[in-house]
Amino acid sequence: MNSETQTNSPSNFRRNLVIALGVLWVTLPPLMGFWLLGELGTVGDWLKSQTEFGLLIFVGIFALTSGFGLLPTYAQAILGGWVFGVTMGTAAAMCGLVGGTAIGFFFARIISGSSIKAFIDRNPRGRVIRSALVESSQRRTFLLILLLRLPPNSPFAIANLAMGASGVRAVPLLGGTVLGMFPRTLVTCGAAAAAAATGAHNFQQLFAETGWGWLGAGFISFIIALLIIRSVSIRALKSAGLMEQSPHSP
Repeated sequence: MNSETQTNSPSNFRRNLVIALGVLWVTLPPLMGFWLLGELGTVGDWLKSQTEFGLLIFVGIFALTSGFGLLPTYAQAILGGWVFGVTMGTAAAMCGLVGGTAIGFFFARIISGSSIKAFIDRNPRGRVIRSALVESSQRRTFLLILLLRLPPNSPFAIANLAMGASGVRAVPLLGGTVLGMFPRTLVTCGAAAAAAATGAHNFQQLFAETGWGWLGAGFISFIIALLIIRSVSIRALKSAGLMEQSPHSP
């Protein structure tokens, strides 16, 4: 009995550590995201003052803070579009996403070991999803990850934690992340670049100078674009069997 307890103790510790990390990565990024958006002008001015190193600094900070679950990707994509424009902002944000995915994935794998795999497999649906992601061909895994990354509300840090802990392979994860997150990143950076083109220093000035009419039209267009991406991704996820079909679905 004591031997069994000692054997299970490290596994339970790892599982509890992953759960605690998951709770932290659910709560911290939204709070830090609001802070970053509130300081958008200040942080943006600092990045611009770094001349040729500003873009590299942005990519590095994006990778580290998203990989370790400190800042959400949407807020940093807004910062990228605001400071560097739609083209360079999107490219830099995507580089940061790749770095953040790798950091979060390997960090989760080191912490979790094999403890989470057994925990997931206790749930029949969890077992099916893990099997689809881990035991399929790399091509199918890539496509499934692409679909999981596509919805605008897909949580970045938690997904890295789940995939790293469940044993997903790194190559299809990185490839699926790049293609899956590109549409919403492009839309977000484009919206931020358009807002910055008004000459506003921050969101507070943007609200004051442009009025709610222009801002409302831009916000509605942004939401419509994200809803289209979300609708496409949900349909694809249901077709792949990773989401339950609604009783009213055809």
